[in-house]
Amino acid sequence: MVCEANADVDIKIPAVMLPQDAGSNLEKYINNNTMVSVALYSPKRPAVDIAEVFLWLMAVGTILCASYWSAWTAREVAIEQDKLLKDASEEFLQRGDAGSTGFVDINTMSAVLFVVFASCFLVMLYKLMSSWFVDVLLVLFCIGGVEGLQTCLVALLSCFRWFQRFAESFIKVPFFGAVSHLTLAVCPFCMAFAVVWAIYYRRVSFAWIGQDILGIALIITVLQIVRVPNLKVGTVLLGCAFLYDIFWVFVSKWWFHESVMIVVARGEKSGQDGIPMLLKIPRMFDPWGGYSVIGFGDIILPGLLVAFSLRYDWLARKNLRAGYFVWAMTAYGLGLLVTYIALNMMDGHGQPALLYIVPFTLGTFITLGKKRGDLKTLWTRGEPGRPCPHVRLQPVQQKE
Repeated sequence: MVCEANADVDIKIPAVMLPQDAGSNLEKYINNNTMVSVALYSPKRPAVDIAEVFLWLMAVGTILCASYWSAWTAREVAIEQDKLLKDASEEFLQRGDAGSTGFVDINTMSAVLFVVFASCFLVMLYKLMSSWFVDVLLVLFCIGGVEGLQTCLVALLSCFRWFQRFAESFIKVPFFGAVSHLTLAVCPFCMAFAVVWAIYYRRVSFAWIGQDILGIALIITVLQIVRVPNLKVGTVLLGCAFLYDIFWVFVSKWWFHESVMIVVARGEKSGQDGIPMLLKIPRMFDPWGGYSVIGFGDIILPGLLVAFSLRYDWLARKNLRAGYFVWAMTAYGLGLLVTYIALNMMDGHGQPALLYIVPFTLGTFITLGKKRGDLKTLWTRGEPGRPCPHVRLQPVQQKE
């Protein structure tokens, strides 16, 4: 078609956006020479989808459970150490205090290196993102999920009298050492659960349930094993993670012409559903479908600080009102809530959750510690001083 130079032509080319599954069905019908009728409409998205509410509850509930488990374990270890000290037991002198508790205390250097390695791994994911690489991540996630689910189930079942005998009896297994009978009984179930989920990961619409179960178990296990020893390490870790999240969501667009973090999370270069290291829930009332997601790092990294606050409260014998845990937990919940508000205000464009969570959580902790006069102890020691059980202070009698 040729138009004259002075012709007043108003040409409009309509564009239609379809969900991926609808596009696949449409292509299949066209290839089969089937008559297809298409009705166009522009549905309105709800201001808030209930999936975001459930995801918020999942994140907060996961940190809550992990914090109480971590604090309970730390208190049991402290009681055992006090008992051994009081009895002047040779067993305590031979055991020592490092490496026998099964916990990993991170330091400032490892906190910085963690963010550096995470950045390198993220770039590797971005460059090598393909279907086979997502499958490798899927296998790694299943291994971690099996370990996490097994640890959580063994700890949970050990609370019941019927299973205590099996949890306290051990058998030597090659390459693994002493393993409880309860662990041996639970392990096949966990492995079968992960294998079934991996097989049906892309085949059924409700596979997200299995992913969330494995993910929550893995997060709780990590928060129970890995610990922040003091507020100084927590500040370095969250401060570096704060800059990491901002850089790879916003600043990376200047170098890579797209947000590296968002591309990796969505799996846009792999043709798959994205990496499995996410908690996700399908949007229930969104006509466009999709999932509401939150990354493991947005739960684990602030969760380390929240768990530290409850451990300190229990060791210092502070109640909920006088302690730090309620404030830290509330600050995390508010930070995550502000994240979802910003996400909806930005019309669904990805937001770095730690941009909002870190100032709320870390700022509340530091401000409250300074106001109460505990900041020096929180910053350096990370736990209140405990008197030696061998020393008994006697009141000083004044001479007349």
